Parts: sequence; C-alpha cells; structure tokens
Amino acid sequence: MTPPIESREVWLRGPLSDMPPLLQPVAHALLQAREEVNELLRDFPDELLWERPANVASVSFHLQHLTGVLDRLFTYAREESLSPGQLTSLSLEGKPNEQLLTVDKLVTRFNQQVEMALSQLRVTDEQSLTDVRGVGRAQIPSTVLGLFVHSAEHTMRHVGQLSVTVRILFTQ
Repeated sequence: MTPPIESREVWLRGPLSDMPPLLQPVAHALLQAREEVNELLRDFPDELLWERPANVASVSFHLQHLTGVLDRLFTYAREESLSPGQLTSLSLEGKPNEQLLTVDKLVTRFNQQVEMALSQLRVTDEQSLTDVRGVGRAQIPSTVLGLFVHSAEHTMRHVGQLSVTVRILFTQ
C-alpha cells in the first residue's frame, strides 16, 4: 500500500507548482530540512543548546550556521556582497548570544531563512543558472546553480549532524 502523500519525504510529494522546474530539487531539500529541524527540536530543552557531546558542534551552532549559510549563499547568488550585519552574524556563529538563547527563536530564524530562500528560488530565471557568481572576499567563481545546490547539500549535511547531536543529548 502506498503511504499517504503527507507522510512521504518532500521530494516524493510531487512538483511544487510555484517553483521553476530546474530548482525543484533545491526547494525539496530545503523543505525537507525545515521539516526535519522542526520535528527534531520540538521538545528540545533550551538548557542543552550549547552542550557539545564528544566535543562536536552544539545544537545552537548548527541552527545558527544553517540560517547563516543559506543567507550568505543566496546573497552571492543575487551577485551581492555580504552586508556588515551578515559578517557580524558569521562571526557570532557558535558563540552564545543572549538574544538567541532559545530553541524557538533559533528554529524560527531558520524557518524564516528557508522561506526567504524559497521566495528567491521562485523568482529565479532558469536562464541565469549558469551565470558566474563570486563567493566570499576572494570571489571564488561558482554559478547561481552551484550556489543553490551547495546550499541544499550543505543544509542537509548539517541537519544530519544536528540530528545525531540532538539524539545523543536526549539519551544522556
């Protein structure tokens, strides 16, 4: 028997009607990441945000980094430089921040960043996907598609690491 559509992974639920066809896999990965992050952290206690079992990255670091990387890579895809605020956020990733010390705030920021990324994907002209874009201060060449695909795979890699860290902390 086929499982109901809502219980399938996002990529198996079919195309997103408002997403350019070539960007469907990126959107599916970001939506899957958002669902997994929200499920993983539903009952996660704030007091464990900065714990580093076996000296791995903390839950808070992963949440800050997930949000920041999407913001930065999608900025480069728009052929923009990082703003002073983005550079400050980058320097603060992994450091306790009094204003972001709750799971809810960090997850909400991630969800908002995913939504901004999806909005950008929706309006991206597929003809621009092979346009060259510079990454970082060194302006290392990539493409719009390269930035989008890397954002999706990098996000899922950190969601996997986050999943392990959360499970270790919940079973201690």
